[in-house]
Amino acid sequence: MKRDGHIHSPFCPHGTSDPFRAYIYKAIDSGFQDISFTEHAPLPEGFWDPTPAQDSGMKRNELLHYLAALEQLKEEFSGNLRIRSGLEVDFIQGFEQQTARLLDEIGPQLDDSILSVHFLAHKDQWICADFSAEVFMKLAQDLGSVRAVYDLYYDTVEASIKADLGPYKPKRIGHATLIHKFQHNHREAIDDDARIRKILRLIKEHGYELDVNSAGLSKPGCLEFYPPLPYIDYARRLGIPLVFGSDAHNAAGLHKYANQFYTEQ
Repeated sequence: MKRDGHIHSPFCPHGTSDPFRAYIYKAIDSGFQDISFTEHAPLPEGFWDPTPAQDSGMKRNELLHYLAALEQLKEEFSGNLRIRSGLEVDFIQGFEQQTARLLDEIGPQLDDSILSVHFLAHKDQWICADFSAEVFMKLAQDLGSVRAVYDLYYDTVEASIKADLGPYKPKRIGHATLIHKFQHNHREAIDDDARIRKILRLIKEHGYELDVNSAGLSKPGCLEFYPPLPYIDYARRLGIPLVFGSDAHNAAGLHKYANQFYTEQ
């Protein structure tokens, strides 16, 4: 069965306005039987979005409209495609309680969810480390090295896996090597093999799923899956459930590079 478990939507504030149906018809035409819309959840109460347009997540007042629209589509297309209502939830250190409250409120209405790290804490501020190569390199300068950025990212991913976010905590870890996004920009060879394997073992220990995310293949600074293929194989050997995700932010990007994942099965 072909599934795409990481898809954004017209409710994404930094994506396109492609309608839900554009994604749905493409999924059906592409032979997919199961898709999850996992829009960026509203950021936790009290958190100040550091991106220039402050468009990292949905506004809180849009959340119920998003879920209601999906409920209608789930019923309409029930004979052709399984559509799951989901969210991509940001793990932000220091805002665990606020995130847990949001999940307690909305979790019962979700079919699926992903827990991802985009924001890294440094000196009482948060940086969206995957926003741009320039932001990444500024953080590396502030921390003293590219290696230090990688370590901070992996520390945060580990914290996300271990965090108590309540009964509705997402059970899938998103793009676990997102910090590779600018590896061809900084051009430093970082040996993070042990860190990645440790994270995968933690995912296994906690009984979580792994987002096998193809978006990095479209990023000229990355050109690989998140995580790369050898670690997908390692996760498979560990027995971690693997869920392909195109992380599409428009209909054209839906299922991109999916064949590279499914031919590996």
